[in-house]
Amino acid sequence: MTTKAKTTVGTGKYTYELIQDWAKLPRRRTFGTVTSVATDSQDRVYVFQRAEPPVVVFDRNGKYLSSWGNGNFVKPHGIFIANDIVYLTDREGSTAMKYTLDGKPLQIIGTHGVYSDTGCEKSGDVCPRSAGPFNYLTEMVPSPSGDLYISDGYRNARVHRFSRDGRLISSWGEPGKGGPNQFHLPHSLIVGRDGRVYVCDRENSRVQVFTADGRYVTMWTDMHRPLDITQDRDGIFYTSERPENGRPAQISVLDGQGKVLARWPSRSAHGSWVDSHGDIYLALTSEKSVDKYVRQR
Repeated sequence: MTTKAKTTVGTGKYTYELIQDWAKLPRRRTFGTVTSVATDSQDRVYVFQRAEPPVVVFDRNGKYLSSWGNGNFVKPHGIFIANDIVYLTDREGSTAMKYTLDGKPLQIIGTHGVYSDTGCEKSGDVCPRSAGPFNYLTEMVPSPSGDLYISDGYRNARVHRFSRDGRLISSWGEPGKGGPNQFHLPHSLIVGRDGRVYVCDRENSRVQVFTADGRYVTMWTDMHRPLDITQDRDGIFYTSERPENGRPAQISVLDGQGKVLARWPSRSAHGSWVDSHGDIYLALTSEKSVDKYVRQR
């Protein structure tokens, strides 16, 4: 019997062992298009997919635990978990939702099937104009204050800030290919430990950084087509990035100023997450699977 060789990536303290196709579904079940992944306070892994059931839960070893969400989503996109609340976005459904860990709905923002007027007819194009919520939104994340930030997205060029009860506070961003506060497909975002808002401006191949009220601070450009961004307990950022100009998909480990600490090629991950152990999970759309990178101590 042959033993499969281990794949090790990264460098120094950011070295990982790859477990490809980590998540194991019950017999005769397969994943649909896997869009995103997140973990709760016990490091259980929640996989968001474009299939029924849309949310599938695993333990740290990849063992199937449960699933939920049947019939609630048109086109699952982003998932984020904080304080054991699940934040989900339905791209074509035009809604952002909060759930308990076992799938009980808590809140919905947006009106199902209603889109703002950006003049965009093809998802992913630079839209003619930005507008209010929503037109193919991408991700919702909470801030320590309780405010909610939503990237919007495939047919808009905005970040929206809502109060915890769902009242729109402000929006920022304009369509464009170069300057600060211009977006071409804001695909993911996170409120960092410093309170700043970090936005994956995907087709502009950069992360833009803003204050909590939307004032531009800086941008990180040493990357290509960032799809998702997460942060660990030490303040280190992790991005999953699409192929670009012949360069492969990759994972980047970045410090608080956007400096690359480690980087390696990967399968193309639409969503990514780092858990409390420092392990990285990739949500793979084309492979319809989940990869895990186990941090080596």
